Amino acid sequence: MLRGLTVKFSRRDFIKFAGSSLAIAGCSPTALASCTTKPRHLALSNLHTGEELEVCYFDGLSYLNKELARIDNLCRDFRVNQVHPMDKNLFDIISLIQSALGTNAEVQIISGYRSPETNQALRSMSSGVAKKSYHMLGQAIDFRLDGVNLKLVRDAAMELKAGGVGYYPRSDFVHIDTGPVRHW
Repeated sequence: MLRGLTVKFSRRDFIKFAGSSLAIAGCSPTALASCTTKPRHLALSNLHTGEELEVCYFDGLSYLNKELARIDNLCRDFRVNQVHPMDKNLFDIISLIQSALGTNAEVQIISGYRSPETNQALRSMSSGVAKKSYHMLGQAIDFRLDGVNLKLVRDAAMELKAGGVGYYPRSDFVHIDTGPVRHW
């Protein structure tokens, strides 16, 4: 019996524990659906269009295509009003980040899908836009969690090792994608 014993964990320790718990269970973030039967909910907003959405995109057994289509619309390239299917694993990664951080804060989307034309236009204005961006495939999202320290979001995303993680503190967002594991 360990009466009076207090154990304190840092956020980093908690994130490591959450990530290792998935690994122990044999669950990669990109295979989350087969590892848990909990429904997944997200509150999302698009900062450019002002649109908001609360959605349950996974009901505990399967992904809900109608709800994923609503997310795709919210993540559309607003500059040309073009919708493209987003990789559902991005939203599973965001759900895992929220779980690791113990929050269900609103996901504020800065950029989801980008058409090749939009990507090229953004590249002409910034060296930080990749020529073959995963945004053009619907496999990347730039976001922040409302009221959550951006470094914590980045650390949680990196700990998952589920794809690319970019950290943009001056622009106040984190980039995640479902490409190879890397960070910048």
